[in-house]
Amino acid sequence: MPILRVHIIPNSKIDKVSGEYNSAIKIKLRAPAVDGKANAALRRFLAERLSVPQRAIVLEHGQKSRHKLIRIDGLTEEEVRGRLRARS
Repeated sequence: MPILRVHIIPNSKIDKVSGEYNSAIKIKLRAPAVDGKANAALRRFLAERLSVPQRAIVLEHGQKSRHKLIRIDGLTEEEVRGRLRARS
C-alpha cells in the first residue's frame, strides 16, 4: 500500500497531474477548496487515472490542507507513479 504525498492546486482550468512540488506529486483540480469538494474531486480523479475504485483511495492526512497524504490500496508505489506519469 503506497502512501503518496500530493500537493493540490484547486480552482484550476483542468484536472491534471502537473509535475512535482518539493517531494510531492502536484495535481491541479477544477473543484474549489470548499466543503470537501476538492478532496472528493481528488479521490475521483485518482481513481479514474489509476483504474481503481474510489474506496481504494484513502485520505490519510491533510483534509483541510493543500498538502495531503493519500493511501492507495491494491497497487504498489511504482505502479501508481507509472500510471500517473503515463497519462500526464
